[in-house]
Amino acid sequence: MIRRSPKIATALAALLLTGAVSGCLVGPTYRRPTVATFPAFKEADGWTPAHPSDAADRKDWWTVFGDATLDDLERRVDVSNQTLAAAEAAYRQAHALVAENRAALFPTIALDGSATAGKSAGVSGAHTTYQPNIGGTWAPDIWGAVRRGMENARASAQSSAALVVNARLSVQTALAVDYIQLRQFDEEKRLLDATAVAYARTLSITENKYTAGVAARGDVLAAQSQLQAARANVLDIDQQRARTEHAIAILAGEAPAALTLPPAPWNLQLPDIPATVPSTLIERRPDIAAAERLADAANAQIGVQTAAYFPNLTLSGQGGFAAGQLGPLFNASNSFWSVGALAAETVFDAGARQARVAGARAAYDQAVANYRQTVLTALGQVEDNLAAQRVLAAEQVLRRQAADAADAGEVVARNEYAAGTVDYTTVVVAEANALADRNAELAIEALRLTTAVSLIEALGGGWSTAGLARS
Repeated sequence: MIRRSPKIATALAALLLTGAVSGCLVGPTYRRPTVATFPAFKEADGWTPAHPSDAADRKDWWTVFGDATLDDLERRVDVSNQTLAAAEAAYRQAHALVAENRAALFPTIALDGSATAGKSAGVSGAHTTYQPNIGGTWAPDIWGAVRRGMENARASAQSSAALVVNARLSVQTALAVDYIQLRQFDEEKRLLDATAVAYARTLSITENKYTAGVAARGDVLAAQSQLQAARANVLDIDQQRARTEHAIAILAGEAPAALTLPPAPWNLQLPDIPATVPSTLIERRPDIAAAERLADAANAQIGVQTAAYFPNLTLSGQGGFAAGQLGPLFNASNSFWSVGALAAETVFDAGARQARVAGARAAYDQAVANYRQTVLTALGQVEDNLAAQRVLAAEQVLRRQAADAADAGEVVARNEYAAGTVDYTTVVVAEANALADRNAELAIEALRLTTAVSLIEALGGGWSTAGLARS
């Protein structure tokens, strides 16, 4: 047992506390890695250098497509999607780690009590000792290892928060793409149903001509084959549509059996993509934010490993009362206390600490490289989708013109065949061309919509500047 003046103990504790609070913080101070910036994208004018804005509100970006059913499905994502729920749980776990690291800055205090009974040789009668104790230990963060650990945990938690946003955006865009495909299947089925009606009419004409002796049996068989193939294609679309509907249900957090989306007319609107968009949007991307904060976490880890070079100091204290009877237990004469300090330093570790610091620095360099690569990948994705929008817009005009010409050619071929001026092969070719060109026109329109979704994702949630600190 160590007994000293309470004033001496208080002074010693204050001295150690002052040294801990004013201790060094080893390791490099984090600075956001620089990345290449460009005054403009090749595929659009008016871009300016970006600043981080990943916390900006993205609003309900999907409303630009003007479809109420899509709006309803997207709003279910936050409530029911399990991928998003898992990402949010991972963020809460990372946030709890921050609190756990912060707790290491403070002493650990324990309270216990005991009562023992015994008998010593040569002493008459048994004796009982009562002893309540309060004690504590504390390892002051003199070299900043705990504070660097907090920086690491905090940056990791911020990265997890960005990953939640990224998961949400990924699920939202996946749902939008699937919904566009679902409506594309509806429109393809409508085209095939109309085509099957036309094929049935052509078959009737061919059968009448065959009955009249002015058409070959082969023409009838060809017309029947063409009609049945169109009907089979309708069934194939039904199967693909069902799978897409199931995928939408899962993204919305529903069991496939619980969600039914009846066929609907094609009413999705192609959004107006502005000619000039501020490049502040590019760093709103949550994956860029997550990568940058992982670099911050890796930098803090260097400090954690560097602190291992310096001695560890642990303070301990204990106080309580001890007496053979409960009545006078808490009298001053029965009190005791002790304080102590333990310093420990590794003298030889065969370079293990040096290796850990080198590994932490390498991990930081890797995180910086990943961050820069994430930015470059984002720039490429924006460029790709801007180029696709420009090219597809021009292609859609040509596809529409081709489909209109094919429709007209199909009508002419049928009329000429009915008049007996051309053979049935001419009709088959004209009908096949008309269907192919109509499907190609529909595919281009759907592709423009899905490319718009991809551009929204590449820009981190749309091209609206509302909520940005600087536009």
